[in-house]
Amino acid sequence: MSQSSIEWTEMTWNPTTGCTKVSQGCKYCYAEVMAKRLQAMGLEKYRNAFELTLHPNVLEEPYKWKKPKIVFVNSMSDLFHKDVPKEFIRKVFRTMQDNPRHIFQLLTKRPEIMLAYDQQGILEWTPNIWMGVSVEDSRVTHRIDLLQSSRAHLKFLSCEPLIGPLDELDLTDIDWVIVGGESGPKARYMAPAWVESIRRQCSAEEVAFFFKQWGGKNKKKSGRLLNGRTYDEMPVYEEVG
Repeated sequence: MSQSSIEWTEMTWNPTTGCTKVSQGCKYCYAEVMAKRLQAMGLEKYRNAFELTLHPNVLEEPYKWKKPKIVFVNSMSDLFHKDVPKEFIRKVFRTMQDNPRHIFQLLTKRPEIMLAYDQQGILEWTPNIWMGVSVEDSRVTHRIDLLQSSRAHLKFLSCEPLIGPLDELDLTDIDWVIVGGESGPKARYMAPAWVESIRRQCSAEEVAFFFKQWGGKNKKKSGRLLNGRTYDEMPVYEEVG
């Protein structure tokens, strides 16, 4: 586990690390850069850099957290990568189910795998397991349809890095939308009009809206103000246990 600087969560927990690229949102993957850096620093967990690696030893960690946490699961990977064994995913879900005082936020670019496992009964959803999909532009909006078809209790979208307009989102059964620009030396442009369009759609459908950052080469300088204010809305959630 590690404390997180990601604005919409409190900490990260990585039962797997490493991934492979599947769409344009992956082009300048921050996790790949970070994994290589951590490998160079000699961290054992990142001995394989950004090759997919399972870490069964971390599955017991959430049982030891005394205070309720909001946890981003696999910030350095994708739990629904095709090479993650079904049984390992079952174990991750069992850990999350056994710890209802914590909120676990899952995010995938592979909802077709997630939904297939869901339909097979492999995934046991509890209210503290939030399921999200990455939607960086209109080419991947089909991910929303797949998420909506799942049995997850709380569903969200991460439109980050937002690299194109999303003017006609279907927000049926979506509880939360996060929007953010790409950061880093090769950051791609995010138009303010794209952000404002998503904000208006969320407002019209009464969906919680969270604006994470403008991004760019200097993330801190660009800030996260939209319309002169911050948007830190979170979905309505009743703690269990």
